[in-house]
Amino acid sequence: MRTPNYHDFYQMALIPIGNRDLTALQESQTFILEYPFTHWLIAVEGVQLPQAKIYFHWKVSIYPATSDGNFNWKVPYYCSVNMEVIDHAISLGSSFVSFAKKDALTEATLLEKIS
Repeated sequence: MRTPNYHDFYQMALIPIGNRDLTALQESQTFILEYPFTHWLIAVEGVQLPQAKIYFHWKVSIYPATSDGNFNWKVPYYCSVNMEVIDHAISLGSSFVSFAKKDALTEATLLEKIS
Protein backbone atom coordinates (compact mmCIF):
# COMPACT_ATOMS: atom_id res chain seq x y z
CA MET A 1 0.00 0.00 0.00
CA ARG A 2 1.31 3.48 -0.80
CA THR A 3 1.15 6.37 1.59
CA PRO A 4 0.54 9.94 0.47
CA ASN A 5 4.18 10.48 1.45
CA TYR A 6 5.64 7.60 -0.56
CA HIS A 7 8.61 9.65 -1.81
CA ASP A 8 9.92 10.04 1.73
CA PHE A 9 8.79 6.78 3.29
CA TYR A 10 11.61 4.44 4.27
CA GLN A 11 10.55 1.03 5.52
CA MET A 12 13.02 -0.24 8.11
CA ALA A 13 11.52 -3.60 9.02
CA LEU A 14 8.53 -5.92 8.72
CA ILE A 15 8.52 -8.01 11.90
CA PRO A 16 6.03 -10.66 13.09
CA ILE A 17 3.90 -9.45 16.00
CA GLY A 18 4.52 -11.43 19.20
CA ASN A 19 1.73 -12.63 21.48
CA ARG A 20 2.07 -9.84 24.08
CA ASP A 21 2.16 -7.14 21.43
CA LEU A 22 -0.78 -8.73 19.60
CA THR A 23 -2.87 -8.63 22.77
CA ALA A 24 -2.02 -4.94 23.26
CA LEU A 25 -2.78 -4.22 19.58
CA GLN A 26 -6.17 -5.93 19.82
CA GLU A 27 -7.05 -3.66 22.76
CA SER A 28 -6.01 -0.50 20.91
CA GLN A 29 -7.95 1.80 18.60
CA THR A 30 -5.62 0.80 15.77
CA PHE A 31 -6.95 -2.77 15.63
CA ILE A 32 -9.26 -3.47 12.69
CA LEU A 33 -10.95 -6.85 12.90
CA GLU A 34 -11.29 -7.18 9.10
CA TYR A 35 -7.53 -6.99 8.53
CA PRO A 36 -5.34 -10.00 9.32
CA PHE A 37 -2.51 -7.98 10.89
CA THR A 38 0.35 -10.27 11.79
CA HIS A 39 3.37 -7.97 11.48
CA TRP A 40 4.72 -4.58 12.52
CA LEU A 41 5.89 -2.30 9.73
CA ILE A 42 8.42 0.17 11.15
CA ALA A 43 9.35 3.13 8.96
CA VAL A 44 10.98 6.54 8.92
CA GLU A 45 8.87 9.19 7.21
CA GLY A 46 9.83 12.64 6.01
CA VAL A 47 7.52 15.48 6.98
CA GLN A 48 7.92 18.42 4.61
CA LEU A 49 7.84 21.76 6.37
CA PRO A 50 5.54 24.47 4.99
CA GLN A 51 8.12 26.89 3.63
CA ALA A 52 9.47 27.97 0.24
CA LYS A 53 12.67 25.90 0.48
CA ILE A 54 12.07 22.13 0.58
CA TYR A 55 13.07 21.02 4.07
CA PHE A 56 12.11 17.92 6.03
CA HIS A 57 11.77 16.79 9.59
CA TRP A 58 11.58 13.06 10.28
CA LYS A 59 9.38 10.78 12.35
CA VAL A 60 9.19 7.09 13.11
CA SER A 61 5.87 5.44 12.31
CA ILE A 62 4.74 1.96 13.28
CA TYR A 63 1.84 0.31 11.48
CA PRO A 64 0.14 -3.04 11.97
CA ALA A 65 0.57 -4.88 8.66
CA THR A 66 -0.14 -8.13 6.89
CA SER A 67 2.63 -10.62 6.14
CA ASP A 68 2.81 -9.08 2.64
CA GLY A 69 3.46 -5.63 4.11
CA ASN A 70 0.02 -4.18 3.41
CA PHE A 71 -1.09 -1.62 6.00
CA ASN A 72 -3.53 1.22 6.53
CA TRP A 73 -1.45 4.41 6.37
CA LYS A 74 -4.30 6.40 7.90
CA VAL A 75 -4.12 4.46 11.19
CA PRO A 76 -0.59 4.14 12.57
CA TYR A 77 -0.12 2.34 15.86
CA TYR A 78 2.51 4.89 16.84
CA CYS A 79 4.13 8.05 15.44
CA SER A 80 7.06 9.76 17.11
CA VAL A 81 7.49 13.49 17.41
CA ASN A 82 9.12 15.15 14.41
CA MET A 83 12.92 15.21 14.55
CA GLU A 84 15.22 17.59 12.73
CA VAL A 85 17.92 14.98 12.05
CA ILE A 86 17.15 11.79 10.11
CA ASP A 87 19.88 9.93 12.04
CA HIS A 88 17.89 10.41 15.25
CA ALA A 89 14.79 8.95 13.61
CA ILE A 90 16.78 6.00 12.25
CA SER A 91 18.25 5.35 15.70
CA LEU A 92 14.80 5.40 17.34
CA GLY A 93 13.42 3.15 14.60
CA SER A 94 16.27 0.69 15.14
CA SER A 95 15.46 0.60 18.85
CA PHE A 96 11.83 -0.18 18.03
CA VAL A 97 12.94 -2.99 15.70
CA SER A 98 14.89 -4.54 18.60
CA PHE A 99 11.90 -4.21 20.96
CA ALA A 100 9.56 -5.74 18.35
CA LYS A 101 11.83 -8.77 18.00
CA LYS A 102 11.56 -9.26 21.80
CA ASP A 103 7.74 -8.93 21.75
CA ALA A 104 8.04 -5.70 23.74
CA LEU A 105 7.20 -3.04 21.15
CA THR A 106 3.95 -1.90 22.75
CA GLU A 107 5.74 -1.33 26.08
CA ALA A 108 8.53 0.62 24.34
CA THR A 109 6.15 2.91 22.48
CA LEU A 110 4.23 3.58 25.69
CA LEU A 111 7.46 4.54 27.45
CA GLU A 112 8.46 6.74 24.51
CA LYS A 113 5.10 8.56 24.65
CA ILE A 114 5.54 9.20 28.38
CA SER A 115 9.08 10.58 28.11
